[in-house]
Amino acid sequence: MADQRPVHPANNAPVLQNLASPIPTSKERPTSPFASGRSSHASSSSFSSSHRQSVTDTLRGLPPSPRERRQPSFSQAAVQELLDNPPPAKPSDPAFAGRDWKEVEIGELVDVNDVHFVELDTGVEATTSLLIDSGSPVVLIRETASEKRALATFDYSDLNAYLLLVVGIAHPDESEISSFNELAKKAREGNKIPIKDVKDLGNKEPFIALPNTARLTQAVEIFGSGVHRIIIVKEGTEEVTGILNQLRLVKFLWENGKSFPVIDHLYPQHLRDLNVGSHQVIAINGDRPLTDALELMSNEGVTSLAVVDNQLNVIGNISTADVKHLTRSSSLPLLRSSCIHFISVILSDRGINAGKDSFPVFHINPFSTLAHTIAKLVATSSHRMWVTSPPTPPSSVPSTPVSQPAVLVPPPSMSPPISSLSSGPPPFNLTTSPSVSASALPGAAMSGRLTGVISLTDILNLFARASGLSPTDPNETRERRRRSSSSSLQRPSLDSGRSSSIDIRR
Repeated sequence: MADQRPVHPANNAPVLQNLASPIPTSKERPTSPFASGRSSHASSSSFSSSHRQSVTDTLRGLPPSPRERRQPSFSQAAVQELLDNPPPAKPSDPAFAGRDWKEVEIGELVDVNDVHFVELDTGVEATTSLLIDSGSPVVLIRETASEKRALATFDYSDLNAYLLLVVGIAHPDESEISSFNELAKKAREGNKIPIKDVKDLGNKEPFIALPNTARLTQAVEIFGSGVHRIIIVKEGTEEVTGILNQLRLVKFLWENGKSFPVIDHLYPQHLRDLNVGSHQVIAINGDRPLTDALELMSNEGVTSLAVVDNQLNVIGNISTADVKHLTRSSSLPLLRSSCIHFISVILSDRGINAGKDSFPVFHINPFSTLAHTIAKLVATSSHRMWVTSPPTPPSSVPSTPVSQPAVLVPPPSMSPPISSLSSGPPPFNLTTSPSVSASALPGAAMSGRLTGVISLTDILNLFARASGLSPTDPNETRERRRRSSSSSLQRPSLDSGRSSSIDIRR
């Protein structure tokens, strides 16, 4: 049986280097330093216990605890009120008090220090290191080091597409097989690959630039149409002065909501009454291989997937940003693991290295308020929240992992073989490892059955419409992104029956 202990990348291993190297075997566990001296400690403990007073005698006659008479600090109504209307993380910025948000300039929200550049000839490894180490969701690409104009971008979706290429899972069009073969061979041999050769592999965000003097109304309208980020340039030039993304704008409007009454009055309302979000959800069963999830995100042009059990209860979340856990040779075994196992590794890394909550909550329900939803999005820096109903109890008959997934993804039999990019044997053995039980994850019993999704795009589209603006339907942008993916990569058709999505109608 395969080793299911979480695998953590070695701190001293170079990013994306030697990805094709053999998978290292796990080391034997070292002998515990506390093994010696146990017998003497036990004998000492036994001696002292003979002189210890009985616990019953110690507690007899003590007065009752005052906690028995203490009243709850908060009533149930007060707790529910706090959940429905959580306070923003920061107080409102006095610079925006009394101002109409529609008159705020985009340049007031961005910082040039958040802009990170690489050149066209910069290697993929160096670009990936900058992307991860900077904490930025995107790196800009320019022609030379003296340029201040951006030509393209590189983000985690691009990194995911590159990883799929390296491990031999990408499905190029026939006209591109030769170039894909060459790139994959260079990557496996450890040769430098300039970023200009891989910047267009994945689903590309529309490259949109606005002057720093543009009003927030333009940004809200663009974001509400499904675009995730805007490059901000100095007025009258192409010099980049910042990058504005959906999360930053939503966070700004949330923290300064009291200054913007048109938007502030929406926060106490329930999602069901606002009719916001979608019942069309792309999700994956937790027993499926991680490679299926990476491929599904790349093919569908989404940045995250809900991970569900066989009863469609949400048990976790996988995003393109999680690909950073797969960029070292020591992390190759994770590609063979299940989605559930990968989530357990992410949670362990978040708790040990980042000191964050070991199980961030990515779900809400139709009766959650908009304020509650946005507070969670901002707190977790997420792009979407999964809408759930009360949890569905597991079946009394144990299910067979992988054989009948509750949420179907393109079956392996419909995909080209892994060796299609190379005349030799496949670079990695990606056989699925036995997965840990979904019930073993902390959130399996508290989330609920997946029924829908609400994203930052949906929220900004709501804000735009409430402010009298006219954003385009975000679903049109999503479909264009998927069509763009299918035109550049061969993949099984998902339009007939939408086998990789859940269509829940009420």
